[in-house]
Amino acid sequence: MSGLADELLADLDGLTDDGSAYEEAEEEEDVAAEGPGGGLVLEGGVKPAEELDAEDVQQMDLGAIEDVSSIAKLEGSKKMSDILKEVGKYQAKPSSAYTMSLPAHLNPEYTLIVQANNLSVDIDNEILVVHKFIRDHYAPKFPELEQLIQDPTQYIRAVRILANNEDPTKVDLTGVLPAAVIMSVLITATTSSGQPLSDMQWEAVERACDLADRLEETRKTIFMYVSSRMNVLAPNLSAIVGTTTAAKLLGVAGGLGSLAKMPSCNVHLLGAERKIALGFSTATQRRHTGFVFQCDLVQQTPPEYQLKVQRTVGAKCVLAARMDLERTRRDGSYGQDLRDKIEKHIDRLAAPPPAKITKALPIPNDGPKKRRGGKRARKAKEAYAQTELRKLQNRMAFGEAEEEVGAFGQTKGLGMIGVGTGKVRAGLGEAKSRAKLSKVNKLRTAALTRAAQSGSATSGTATSLTVTPVQGFELTNRAAAAQRVKEANERWFAAGSFSFVGQKGNVNRG
Repeated sequence: MSGLADELLADLDGLTDDGSAYEEAEEEEDVAAEGPGGGLVLEGGVKPAEELDAEDVQQMDLGAIEDVSSIAKLEGSKKMSDILKEVGKYQAKPSSAYTMSLPAHLNPEYTLIVQANNLSVDIDNEILVVHKFIRDHYAPKFPELEQLIQDPTQYIRAVRILANNEDPTKVDLTGVLPAAVIMSVLITATTSSGQPLSDMQWEAVERACDLADRLEETRKTIFMYVSSRMNVLAPNLSAIVGTTTAAKLLGVAGGLGSLAKMPSCNVHLLGAERKIALGFSTATQRRHTGFVFQCDLVQQTPPEYQLKVQRTVGAKCVLAARMDLERTRRDGSYGQDLRDKIEKHIDRLAAPPPAKITKALPIPNDGPKKRRGGKRARKAKEAYAQTELRKLQNRMAFGEAEEEVGAFGQTKGLGMIGVGTGKVRAGLGEAKSRAKLSKVNKLRTAALTRAAQSGSATSGTATSLTVTPVQGFELTNRAAAAQRVKEANERWFAAGSFSFVGQKGNVNRG
């Protein structure tokens, strides 16, 4: 832990009073950031200020440092003084609409906006370190206060009011902390094991509180300046992601024109960190998350949808940047419309699935039965209905044994089939259960029936050719020959009768 604190303090010590470390970082603005901790910066963009990790700052041990100015050197540096001087000059004399409409590389105020935005990040880092210094030095007086108040600004204000009083319950924290937190602080103060600080210790804490207040005022001034200028430079983009994030995007992209020409799938990667902490699982770390991920739209989204929403926000940022580049709809209404669409999209993603409706079972035999009707359905039902023969087989005569038929070692009862008649199928056939014939087969069967009834049907092997020893092959008319035979029989045997007389004496002896 001490090694990590020494490394962070070494980084802070690199900020000299004249701000040379900041100037060296600005000279590298044309080169994409590389290496661990670097974010994605396009060519021509300004390298953003690196943000300190709050968890790393919490692991620092600053209790042995007596003066806060030895670790917080941003105030009074040349970089901070020059930027604040330029901000005051432009605030006193607002830029004209023509100046703000110029491209980024020709706009003298655009570079100041990006630098002021980076300075606000450095101020936030300083406030984190100063807050840690105050906590470590005020812990002997009220060690439980840091668990009760997590917000750095509220903690510093509470320390200033509680001061080094022996009875913390007599101070008035109204307006500084919420009512519930005030009650917790007063109750805990009565049982706290802390001891009053010495005059030297309290003076060190008080100087740190004054420094934190001045840094907070400077941050507000820069924020108001960046907000006012971004609402003129890129009003539609600022309406979607906010003025601070919009300034960061324009800084790393190299201007509004470069951002408008970017593919929408790359916007959410601007400012993305490339490093992955060693020894930690990649499943719990957010990769490919840049400045768009820091805007309030994404932060207010449920965690499981944040990566999806940041891509949507990045795509809308490109549309808003193109509208700002064309200098149309300068009131930001287009960006506000896009923001409303994104919020509706988030609501649809986060909406719970529709509840499953449990329907009651229908009342039995209630209402008409849903059955297939019509002539075809009735015909099919009649064709497969139980026949009279099957009904008789299922019946039993009282007191009489049924007849059985057997085959292959199995027997089948006949029931009442043939009872009283002795016939199995006499009169039991029904027309509706007979096999159905097509129209062609019906016509063919009728023709065969008529031919059979008229007696004109001949064998399939019959032929009209006859063979005679005189003429050889002869074509004859069998119908005419049959008619001649019929006429001869009628002439000669029409009124005759035949008698069969057996021969007498014809005895067969063996």
